[in-house]
Amino acid sequence: MKLQEYPKFTIIMRGYTYEQADAILQAMKGFEKDFAVEMTLNTDGALESIEKLNKKYGTKIYIGAGTVRTLDEAKAAVQSGAKFLLGPHSFTKEMLSYANEQGVLAIPAGMTPSEINDLFMNGADIVKVFPAATVSPRFFKDIQAPLGSLPLMAVGGVTQENAKEFLTNKASYLGLGSGLFNKEDIEALAIDNLAKSLEGLVASI
Repeated sequence: MKLQEYPKFTIIMRGYTYEQADAILQAMKGFEKDFAVEMTLNTDGALESIEKLNKKYGTKIYIGAGTVRTLDEAKAAVQSGAKFLLGPHSFTKEMLSYANEQGVLAIPAGMTPSEINDLFMNGADIVKVFPAATVSPRFFKDIQAPLGSLPLMAVGGVTQENAKEFLTNKASYLGLGSGLFNKEDIEALAIDNLAKSLEGLVASI
């Protein structure tokens, strides 16, 4: 997978059933170039869902694994068809090397300039700044003044209301979780309403 093909937005699916995840991907029709989706590995049946979703939508939508914390988890996710690996913290050199060898994007998390620099030096494709709301949108612009232009993803507290501010301040990518959709729409598998939420986010920027 090439970095330049990776969409601007990543939908974080944590705790969703396969049916709920499937409804979200159905709602993405027409927005396939705008959104990737990741199923977090601390979701029941995550690996099975990643495999099934990839078989159904993998030619059109980038489907990956989130909350990847160990090399064993990274291997299991890739074997299930994950096209990228997102983590809540730094990846070990072994994890980064494995992702690079397998041709899947490595997206570990960092927060300090040193962590972010080290992760890129060791093979990260994108670094997820988490939790982004804690450091504010301005952090992304400020940190790139000395480090240079970097592919950074803001995750944690990103909403439709502040998405544009993060992008204006040089965040390249945004990850959005439970705040993106109405809970009722997820529970009811209301595909049309889920699609409106996606449309609203794209329109907001």
